Amino acid sequence: MYATMLFPIGAVAMAMFSYFHPEVLEGSRRLIEPLLGVVMLGMGMTLRAENFAEILRRPRLIALGCAMQFLMMPAFGYMVGRALGLSGELLVGIVLLGACPGGTASNVICYLARADVALGITLTTTTTLLSVFMTPLLTWAYLGQQMDVPVMNMMLGIVLIILVPVAAGVALNRRFSDWLHPVKRFFPYVSVLAIIFIIGIIVAVARPHFPALAPPVIAAVFWHNVLGLAGGYWAARWLGMDERVCRTFSIETGMQNSGLAVALAQNYFSVLAALPGALFSIWHNISGSVLAWHWGRKTEEEAQQRLGINSESSE
Repeated sequence: MYATMLFPIGAVAMAMFSYFHPEVLEGSRRLIEPLLGVVMLGMGMTLRAENFAEILRRPRLIALGCAMQFLMMPAFGYMVGRALGLSGELLVGIVLLGACPGGTASNVICYLARADVALGITLTTTTTLLSVFMTPLLTWAYLGQQMDVPVMNMMLGIVLIILVPVAAGVALNRRFSDWLHPVKRFFPYVSVLAIIFIIGIIVAVARPHFPALAPPVIAAVFWHNVLGLAGGYWAARWLGMDERVCRTFSIETGMQNSGLAVALAQNYFSVLAALPGALFSIWHNISGSVLAWHWGRKTEEEAQQRLGINSESSE
């Protein structure tokens, strides 16, 4: 919990440091993929067989959550990018971000928001596995007529960056679960530090372009995230889901694996295409933490009101 709450502070501090001292990290681009691999390895180490069994137990909800993720977010990214006049590499970046799976921090946000944590973990896991195909294909569907999208290379890249570390983490967790248990509480902090360094590297490399590009990209990232959070919640509400499921769909839809977006963008497009993912990584943890605080407080107030009503009726 503390890792997610402290992440925005560390991310902003690192972004500012890299902006004023780009020479420190601008030569570290090759570290982005290994750092993301560490994050994915940590994710795999937290997964158990029950997370995959959840898919069979609630297939309709899982399918609906995945559909929201992969239908809403790329569309919102493309719409927002066009509306704000983003073009070329920046438009690639915001669409690619939308085509990525749910972010690993979303599970902690689900817990803090009193949402359905089991459903959230399963959605993150499922969208991550599906991203091998969905992320490259969706990026091609939106941008393939405007530029070359290396679909097959991106698929292979996601396998190496995401699936291999996650599978290794699951295997380690299964084989050495008892040994790993005492250190698992440190995994979120390692993941946070890895993502913070990724943000620092991208800000350092993109530093010369920041004055002109940052304002429209920040606006695009803000609206992309807000539309995802609102769209996930109200779509679930319209379908008659209960409050906990609505919160879960909101968080899982609106929070992206921005680290993957950054890695794919700088590998297959350019550093500028990685800028939306880097800024989104900072912002969605801020918005997610605020939303979790609001929903968590609301749940506690409702519980206290019910206790008050029950005590009055017993008298």
